[in-house]
Amino acid sequence: MHRLSLLILGFSLSFALWAQNPHGESLKIDCFNCHTTEGWKSLLEPLMFNHDTTSFQLIGQHKTINCKLCHKTLKFAETNSYCMNCHSDIHSMSVGNECERCHTPASWLVNNIPEIHERVGFPLIGAHRTIFCAECHKSENLLRFDRIGNECVDCHLNNYNATQNPNHKVSGFSTDCISCHEPISNNWGNENFHFFFPLTGGHDLADCKQCHKSNNYSDISSDCYSCHKSDYDATQNPNHKLAAFSTDCLSCHENNTRRWNLQNFHTFFPLTGGHDIDDCKQCHKSNDYSNISAECISCHQGDFNSALSPNHSILNFSTQCLECHQGTNAWQPAQFKSHDSQYFPIYSGKHRGTWQTCANCHTNPSTYATNSCIICHSNESELAREHDDERDYRFADDACFRCHPRGEEDDD
Repeated sequence: MHRLSLLILGFSLSFALWAQNPHGESLKIDCFNCHTTEGWKSLLEPLMFNHDTTSFQLIGQHKTINCKLCHKTLKFAETNSYCMNCHSDIHSMSVGNECERCHTPASWLVNNIPEIHERVGFPLIGAHRTIFCAECHKSENLLRFDRIGNECVDCHLNNYNATQNPNHKVSGFSTDCISCHEPISNNWGNENFHFFFPLTGGHDLADCKQCHKSNNYSDISSDCYSCHKSDYDATQNPNHKLAAFSTDCLSCHENNTRRWNLQNFHTFFPLTGGHDIDDCKQCHKSNDYSNISAECISCHQGDFNSALSPNHSILNFSTQCLECHQGTNAWQPAQFKSHDSQYFPIYSGKHRGTWQTCANCHTNPSTYATNSCIICHSNESELAREHDDERDYRFADDACFRCHPRGEEDDD
């Protein structure tokens, strides 16, 4: 009997809902998903209604609030999903009405301010990364973020007008601050200042006037000679003007040093080893410093002619000194490395380390076109026994080389 009463009651409730639904015609779910038999105001805990079936999922803080805070009337379809319908705009419409651009349902706190700024075209880099929002976005309540422009001068016009060293306004400096100052810097005039012309080495000066003589800071050239003409004219060792040196200072000097002539001088022809000399005149005999060749023989013809062990001139050696001599440290030791590939292996194979001088094999001092094998392989009778099965064996230099062109026993 009790069960029958419940069925009748349930049928009556369903019929009543069908007849006149207080939640509107769009809500088509069974009353028992939310209500109990104790009365309409008695609701299930939790409700059986799945909010995920709607266009607004309950995530974050929305999971815990009372339904009536959003649904002001019994007709749930009258509530839309726009944040502004429930939340007051504390930013006074200065950032639009799309709260989700900055906030999430988890919290009002904003943790991705740098990323947000990148999306609006003003990345927070350098000094801008650490300052408080209100230092740029000035308002009566600290929450109004009116757009102030992406140009530096939009915020820093007062800095521009107040700067005296140098006076930006009098000097007619551009108000495009990044033409001189780097945005990634943490201050105006430290490590990243003057990045278009690095103030390193001798240019690391505290007083701008040492280079910028007038109040017009835009009329100075980045060409070294424009500032260093007096240094060029006064230089005597060597005399740049008399020798008609190029006025392109960087062709000889590096611009990141505090002195003109350091270890990096003469970069086009490194002064290492035997070339590390103090007197330019030892190589540059005339006042014309541009007519000297980088070829070794242009300076070392005398050394070539006087070399007797072996006699380079008589033996018609190549004048490409680097074919035998290594680097600039000294003439000795000399190694003709191409000997192995062009002629006969003496730095590799069986003959490696078996000789001391060229004359060990080249016994004729007037020509290196011939060489002797039997001067070292001199035991004629022993060699004859080793070659007793060779039909045309002869104990002679040319015969050795004909059968052993690489110095190996099994040469063809």
